[in-house]
Amino acid sequence: MTAPKKLFIKTYGCQMNVYDSERMAEELGAQGYSETKSVEDADMILLNTCHIREKAAEKVYSELGRFKKLKAAKPDLKIGVAGCVAQAEGQEIMRRQPLVDLVVGPQSYHRLPEMEAKARSGEKVLDTDFPEEDKFEKLKRRPKAPRGPSAFLTVQEGCDKFCAFCVVPYTRGAEVSRPVDRILTEARDLVERGVREITLLGQNVNAYHGAGPQGDMTLAQLIWELDKVDGLERIRFTTSHPNDMMDDLIEAHATCKKLMPYLHLPVQAGSDRILKRMNRSHTAESYLRLLERIRAARPDILISGDFIVGFPEETEADFQATLDLVEEVKYGTAYSFKYSTRPGTPAAERPQVDPAEADDRLQRLQALLTRQQREIQDSMVGREVGVLFEKPGREAGQMLGKSDYLHAVHVADCGRKAGDLARVRIVESRTNSLAGELID
Repeated sequence: MTAPKKLFIKTYGCQMNVYDSERMAEELGAQGYSETKSVEDADMILLNTCHIREKAAEKVYSELGRFKKLKAAKPDLKIGVAGCVAQAEGQEIMRRQPLVDLVVGPQSYHRLPEMEAKARSGEKVLDTDFPEEDKFEKLKRRPKAPRGPSAFLTVQEGCDKFCAFCVVPYTRGAEVSRPVDRILTEARDLVERGVREITLLGQNVNAYHGAGPQGDMTLAQLIWELDKVDGLERIRFTTSHPNDMMDDLIEAHATCKKLMPYLHLPVQAGSDRILKRMNRSHTAESYLRLLERIRAARPDILISGDFIVGFPEETEADFQATLDLVEEVKYGTAYSFKYSTRPGTPAAERPQVDPAEADDRLQRLQALLTRQQREIQDSMVGREVGVLFEKPGREAGQMLGKSDYLHAVHVADCGRKAGDLARVRIVESRTNSLAGELID
């Protein structure tokens, strides 16, 4: 009997890459691979890369360099690079790292089985096309393995916004939305496998316009269809663009009980001059007025955001406008980064901000965001929230879960199991989590 082959996948970046890695593991599972957590045991190593973060490509090359000894000791080991760095630098990866056997872009991973077969026969395989066929439809139905209580479900890919700093339109392509019936089929399948919370994913998820029975449907309409799925208790979505936050989606936050009171709505900057240079197509004022409407519909909603500091030509006055916007919004959580160039994007060719000045601004912004995050966490003490338990905590009898607002919540002497939903009273705010007690 042939021993099963071992697959090691390392996933970088966004939740969509997590979803893609799961699908790639399923595709290769049909070829006899089982996943391993040990790179030394692997018969195939697959790096699923992200091009958003600073020096993303160089980090991939550095990681590949660590595999040289493994490859020398195990000549049959196959090494692949997937994801957005693969899409952007496919030929260059092959040139710089001869140990790489296959490179596959994010729109072509349904072709992995045939690529793996070619690599096994000694070929070097590169596929970074934007194929016409629907990769989701091409994925074969796999045996139902149990899943954790929460899962990601990609509903939309690509972006048509062309923000000046972003490579997504070049690596993921134009906006494409999956048909409603296929999403519902996958959602029901996930629920049958133990999932109780689904996060809908898209590079620009609230621009969703998938085909439904009576024509294209909006994200809000899709959410209402998912609301009917028995056993699905919670719905989330990420990431959204302010320009696509339509009235029906705001209304869904007010009226759909399964839609959680959490919204990730990146603004990127508080200066209208910088927003225009970023090609964001919204202003700070329009963003603030949009949040007013959202909070009027769902007063307890927790707002999350993204920020880029040190964008080309940003002045101290521009940065102060960002601080002013943050002070007004009061974010429950946020992600902030120092601008770094992405070859091929418009912003890469513009005058750059002094790195030391950008570092200083980032530290000041993060200090403010951290203070706001802590204040909102502290305000949860004494409140009752729903918690979906996901796994045991570090202490005996302790369980860890996520609140309606996506806070991590620890409950001691819990007596509940992963997948249980319970009402919890928050009794303590910790550094990056909350402690609670069950409400009988």
